[in-house]
Amino acid sequence: MIRSRSNAINQTKSLLYKCINRIPSQQKHASRRNKPRIKSKPRNQLPYNHKPVRKPRKSIPFVTDLKQIHEPDEALSLFHHYHQMGSKHYYPSYASLIYKLARSRDFGAVETVLGYLQDYNIRCKETLFIALIQHYGKAHLVDKAIELFHRITSFDCVRTLVSLNSLLNVLVDNDRLYDAKKMFDDFYKMGFRPNSISFNIMIKGWLQKGQWQEASRVFDEMLDREVQPSVVTYNCLIGFLCRKGEMEKAKGLLKDMVKKGKYPNAVTYALLMEGLCSKGEYNEAKKMMFDMAYRGCKPKLINFGVLMSDLGKRGRFEEAKSLLSEMKKRRFRPDVVTYNILINYLCKEGRAAEAYKILIDMQFGGREPNAATYRMMVDGFLRVEDFEGGLKVLNAMLTSRHCPRFETFCCLLVGLLKCGKVDDACFLLEEMEKRKMRFDLEAWEALVTYACIGDEHASGLVSELVSPH
Repeated sequence: MIRSRSNAINQTKSLLYKCINRIPSQQKHASRRNKPRIKSKPRNQLPYNHKPVRKPRKSIPFVTDLKQIHEPDEALSLFHHYHQMGSKHYYPSYASLIYKLARSRDFGAVETVLGYLQDYNIRCKETLFIALIQHYGKAHLVDKAIELFHRITSFDCVRTLVSLNSLLNVLVDNDRLYDAKKMFDDFYKMGFRPNSISFNIMIKGWLQKGQWQEASRVFDEMLDREVQPSVVTYNCLIGFLCRKGEMEKAKGLLKDMVKKGKYPNAVTYALLMEGLCSKGEYNEAKKMMFDMAYRGCKPKLINFGVLMSDLGKRGRFEEAKSLLSEMKKRRFRPDVVTYNILINYLCKEGRAAEAYKILIDMQFGGREPNAATYRMMVDGFLRVEDFEGGLKVLNAMLTSRHCPRFETFCCLLVGLLKCGKVDDACFLLEEMEKRKMRFDLEAWEALVTYACIGDEHASGLVSELVSPH
């Protein structure tokens, strides 16, 4: 009985094994788990919104070392040193060196490096020449800028309208408007079609000369050639009319601007506000600023700056301070320029102590003073003969790596000597020596005379030393 039962169990087991072996492999896996199999995503397949991570640019040792150098001669020496060490210079190294030399206005060295570019057939980008043209313009070397423009193609570089517009702007800014007009008239001969920037430069030039009729003629030519005026175009024209006090014409241009689908920006309104303020209509200007938002243009710091300037000019300092508070309430964070406006007018009115409080308030607000802030403050303290206050601000200025003007150093030096602060005066002389600021003979005579005030024998000796024999 027992044997027959065990035989039955064994037969059942063998039957089950046979059945299991006949089931396809996929069905076996399905029977082991109820959940459907999820297809895995290939490892190399990225999500649709994935942004590839850019590898950081490999630093160039020469460019890194060049950033630490301030003297032009040292920069050129470093360039040659790397060359002698076997390093091959490529375009980024040449461009970085030229930018540094141009900022230092060492244009002789710039020409030397440009010669290297041609000797070694280094292909250049147009941006390099645009920057150089602008630097030549700032240094009033207009003919050099013209010459460089014509040489661009010799550096295996394509000349575009961008560099031509840069040169046109240099001519206008250097009071060579008629040369600019001749160049502008030759655009098509040179293979260029003027764009809105080209027309804007010429309009700016004529307006700087006070030639409204000529500027209007250029504007009409712009429309005839189907070049769309930009907001900058209208701002140039509106600004000129506002400065002339022709507010109705300016408002008419504003309407024409909107009619043609060009919406005014914060600068447009700032120009109109300046025009209103110049006519004594401060409240109207303030109303215009708060109406801007309803016209689809949010006020910016430049608009508050217009109001601040007008209040400062009129000596309404309490209202100016209230305007600062109002800006903060409206969640506008005043910038350094806004604070500088108030500091400047307070200093001019002999209220240097109040201006200094504004400077401290600015720093507490997270705004760092710039070179202009410090200069105004030092001059403000000198104006009221608070030489210790002036020295305190000048120290902060030097710590912030800003440099006072030579005249500021001289005035403070004389003031400290008048007060008998010889040690402080010697400190200033040392700082001037570090910056290679030197006096002429007359300045030294004045300084020594002030230093010897109260000592008759010393004063007599100075007179004897400087008197002609």
